[in-house]
Amino acid sequence: MDDFRERLIALLHHSGMSWSNVLQFMKKDPSLQSAIHDESQFCQYSLFPSSTNTISKSIPSLPSIQLENITQQIAQYEKNGIKVITIFDHNYPSLLKEIYQPPWVLFVKGDLSLLEIQPKLAVVGSRKATQYGKSAIRLMFPSLVEQGVVIVSGLASGVDTLAHEVAMKNGGKTIAVIAGGVYHIYPKENAELAKEMMKSQLVISEYPPDTKPLRWHFPARNRIISGLSNGTFIIEAKRKSGSLITANYAVNEGREVFSLPGSIFNQNSLGTNDLIKQGAKLVMSSEDILEELRL
Repeated sequence: MDDFRERLIALLHHSGMSWSNVLQFMKKDPSLQSAIHDESQFCQYSLFPSSTNTISKSIPSLPSIQLENITQQIAQYEKNGIKVITIFDHNYPSLLKEIYQPPWVLFVKGDLSLLEIQPKLAVVGSRKATQYGKSAIRLMFPSLVEQGVVIVSGLASGVDTLAHEVAMKNGGKTIAVIAGGVYHIYPKENAELAKEMMKSQLVISEYPPDTKPLRWHFPARNRIISGLSNGTFIIEAKRKSGSLITANYAVNEGREVFSLPGSIFNQNSLGTNDLIKQGAKLVMSSEDILEELRL
C-alpha cells in the first residue's frame, strides 16, 4: 500500500480527528509524515492556540496512532470484505468530490460497481413514515429501478429502510450511507438488512469500521447521501427534520431536489410542502423524477 495513503487512513483512525484537522495537517505537511511519526514537530505546527493547550484536549497524543497496527487493521478489513477508498483513489465517486468537505476516506462493503452507476437518487424522509409515504414509495420505485436509478439512503428507520427494501424487492440497486462504522449498525433492528446489503448492494461509511455512531455523525452523513446523488427526493418530513438538512446540502451543491406533497393537516408533510414552496420539484409520479434525471 502507498505510504501516503496508509498515513491518511491511519490519521482517520484517530478518535479526535476531524475533517478540518486533516486538512490542516496536509497544508503543513503534504506527506503527513510528521502527523504520524513526529509528535514534537506535530505540536510545533500550532494548529490550535498554544495558550489554551487545546492540542492535548482536542486531539489526543498522536503516538497512539501506530502505522503498523493500522496496516494490520486494514489487512483485516480486506479479509472481512471491507474496502478502503481515499479521495485520491481513482474509484472515489466523482460527484462526491464536488461537495463541501468531501470525506477523506470511505470504508465500503458490498458491490463497488454501484459507485460508478448513474444516475443515483437520494431518498430520505420521516423515521415514522405514514401509510401515505409508504404507498408513494411502493408506487414510484418500480419504475425508477427499472430505469436503472440507484437508490441512496441512510438505513434509518421509516422511509430510509423502506427505500432500501423496495429497491431490492424490485430488482434494483441501493446504497446505504451509515453514521457509524460498518461493525456498528444503527438502528440495531436494521442489522440484518445491512448484512444483506453488504452481500449484494453497498454500505458506505466515512468512519473506520469499529466506530460507534455519535449524534453529530447523523447530520454529517447526510452530505454524503446527497453528495453521491444526482438528486434528492424528500418523502415526508416535519418542519424541523434531518431530511431537510439533506435537501439543503443538495441545494447547495446544485443538485435536483424533489418533494412529495402532502396534506396540510399532516405534520410529516409540512416540511415537504415548504420545500415545494421554496422551489423543489413537486413529485406525483416517477416520471416527474425521471424527466429531470433525463431518463
